[in-house]
Amino acid sequence: MSDLQESLNAAESGGIQKIFEALASAPRRKILAYLSHSSLTAGEIADRFDMSKPSISQHLGVLESAGLVRKEKRGQYVHYSIVQESLTNTLNSYVQEVCPVSRPLKKESAALKDRNEEQGT
Repeated sequence: MSDLQESLNAAESGGIQKIFEALASAPRRKILAYLSHSSLTAGEIADRFDMSKPSISQHLGVLESAGLVRKEKRGQYVHYSIVQESLTNTLNSYVQEVCPVSRPLKKESAALKDRNEEQGT
């Protein structure tokens, strides 16, 4: 299974709590902002903060556990990148659940899908 698929599965299987806990931290939100433009090594991320490397490593671990970032070993360095799909899908799902306008639209979409499946289209 790919890292991306594992990250998406983590987000879908009750990972929404982990994601919101990960997003509750200002340093983790900053890390995500840095990673939104390019992948970075742990050292490159740490250079942008006034905190210890073990603290940065802990924040990266929380983000990875929540499925928001993935790491890839390239040579002697570990590169971190954002899992945009995980963050987008989770936030979109959350907004759709709490948005009163979306509920009837979701029901309508589900009914259309069911009708199309019954008709074989």
